[in-house]
Amino acid sequence: MSRNAAKQRVRVGVARLRSLIVGLLALVTAAAAAACTTGEDRPSIVVTTNILGDVTREVVGAEADVTVLMKPDADPHSFGLSAVQAAQLERADLVVHNGLGLEENVLRHVEAARGSGVAAFAAGEAADPLTFHAPGDGGPADGRGQPDPHFWTDPDRMRKVVGLLADEVAEHVDGVDERAIRANAERYGKRLGELTTWMEKSFDRVPRDRRALVTNHHVFGYLADRFGFRVIGAVVPSGTTLASPSSSDLHSLTEAMEEAGVRTVFADSSQPTRLAEVLRTELGGRVNVVELYSESLTAKGGGADTYLRMMRANTTAMTGGLTAG
Repeated sequence: MSRNAAKQRVRVGVARLRSLIVGLLALVTAAAAAACTTGEDRPSIVVTTNILGDVTREVVGAEADVTVLMKPDADPHSFGLSAVQAAQLERADLVVHNGLGLEENVLRHVEAARGSGVAAFAAGEAADPLTFHAPGDGGPADGRGQPDPHFWTDPDRMRKVVGLLADEVAEHVDGVDERAIRANAERYGKRLGELTTWMEKSFDRVPRDRRALVTNHHVFGYLADRFGFRVIGAVVPSGTTLASPSSSDLHSLTEAMEEAGVRTVFADSSQPTRLAEVLRTELGGRVNVVELYSESLTAKGGGADTYLRMMRANTTAMTGGLTAG
């Protein structure tokens, strides 16, 4: 082989090597750009409860990553966080939580995130909360009532929260398309309005003298206020599942049920029905226990894996339980 031919082969090899290097650099650059848009630089919203998590995803759509801390079928009053989840809160662009004392074991982590400069939206506090008066409070006059955290049982309040949540996302989460957020919120708000209308028509089947609720614990105050029900009492006379009933509490409740002619108790599906079963003994076995999805969504396909499906399932169960017999 001549010297010129050898030089030519070297030049071709160098050119090919340069082309390969340029191609690799292009791939690395593209990967880095993708990481910037889908990785750590992507907007992040962390939500405490799975009910609010579902609603937040409807509002946010594809504009940000939404992480939900509470697993399906969990109890919001008692679930806790791992160290990894607590760190996620402090790295978020926005934390969405219920507030009003619902997430009892998570509140300190939310406050820590807020203290480190993370924006936080307390949905329950923005929903015009009602006051719950436990036995012994003395009623509204004594001022000892507690804010009721279960605002989501009124779909109109949830619709209000959806609008306010869109405002929070637009204000505090950089990099989202505000017009898309507003459009998502408006679309979902219409579905909530349709839910309210459907619930009204469903509850119209329940005679006025049967619109009396007894539950595992005090959870349906907002629904009762919105749709014209009376809350006779709860097996656990508290707004939290972490409390326990006394024998005098059960006696007072059974007397109230006897006086009102109530024979249906609605028990949360995520909690054992043991406390409700106690009433069967107290009332001679003449109690119908109906399970509801009151404080947690189920896993996918479990009957209440979205807020809308949960509310429709509960409305159907309540209507059937109160009109039976």
